[in-house]
Amino acid sequence: MHTVLIIDDSDINLTLTKMLVSKLGDCQSVLFDNPLPALDWCREHVPDLIIVDYMMPDMDGLRFISAFRALHGRNEIPILMITASDQKDVRYEALLGGANDFLTKPIDRIEFSARARNMLSLRQGQKFLADRAQHLAQLVEERTREIRERERELIFRISRAAEFRDPETGAHIQRMAHYSQLIARGLDLDEATQQLILEAAPMHDVGKIGIPDYILLKKGRLTPEEFEVMKGHARLGHELLKESHSEIMRAGATVAISHHEKYDGSGYPHQLKGKDIPLFGRIVAVADVFDALTSVRPYKHAWPLNEAVRYLEEGRGKHFDPLCVESLLAGWDSVMDIRQRFQDEKVSLIA
Repeated sequence: MHTVLIIDDSDINLTLTKMLVSKLGDCQSVLFDNPLPALDWCREHVPDLIIVDYMMPDMDGLRFISAFRALHGRNEIPILMITASDQKDVRYEALLGGANDFLTKPIDRIEFSARARNMLSLRQGQKFLADRAQHLAQLVEERTREIRERERELIFRISRAAEFRDPETGAHIQRMAHYSQLIARGLDLDEATQQLILEAAPMHDVGKIGIPDYILLKKGRLTPEEFEVMKGHARLGHELLKESHSEIMRAGATVAISHHEKYDGSGYPHQLKGKDIPLFGRIVAVADVFDALTSVRPYKHAWPLNEAVRYLEEGRGKHFDPLCVESLLAGWDSVMDIRQRFQDEKVSLIA
């Protein structure tokens, strides 16, 4: 059903035009004898065709067309203007000002029918293309969401593959990722960046896939030579992820190479210092260490929360970016919620 807006200060002309519109079929008419309330109506409704007279009080047809075209999303609505036969200059101005076509008084029934049908056909085509564009946009959004979900699943499984060779757990991945997002939020990073670090943080230790078992699974203290090999997981993770077309994977590469750097420059692998350390690395360093300290492992008990907090505070400006520590501790209620949501299975300590 097409909606045809008719604006004319003459009741006789309104009645006549409404009758002509009714003969078009599948149309409903909306009538106004004053252009000002008609313009108000157009702010809330989108007609399929406007038929407007030129000579009207308060606002003539040219001014109405100009005001209507200024409304959001009204550029393509067909407008048919009605003028007197001797108003050629007005017709030219109307066409230049946004009218699509015009009729002269007295209105010829056959000419009206042909012009109105053509304009409604044009409008029908516009609506079809708009609907199709919206449908295609929805399909693209759905497919993109599906790809994104598969990418997230793949990232989580890659991260878990590294953790399976290490005494850490899947719950650790979830906790430290959400701690990272919490820190990013406290630093007033935008929501897209917060989401990006949530998805990239789990890949911090993916390079451990390339570390030999005799080192990765060693229960005792590593020798200096073995520790040098272990430190190589940062570079390995970076090499594995850095050339990906995925923004998440590239962010994961940054996390992998930088989350063992220390704020005072004593970390590895590049001994970066302060703000030279990528922000994602500085954030994940706090999140990862805090969760490692407060979690049970086969080789250690979990630290009490107050001791872990003290360790972070003592590490401000040394191991950790002070702002990242402050951000985590400022969201303490959320920290407790994350710990409750993602709990480890029972872990037996090695005697």
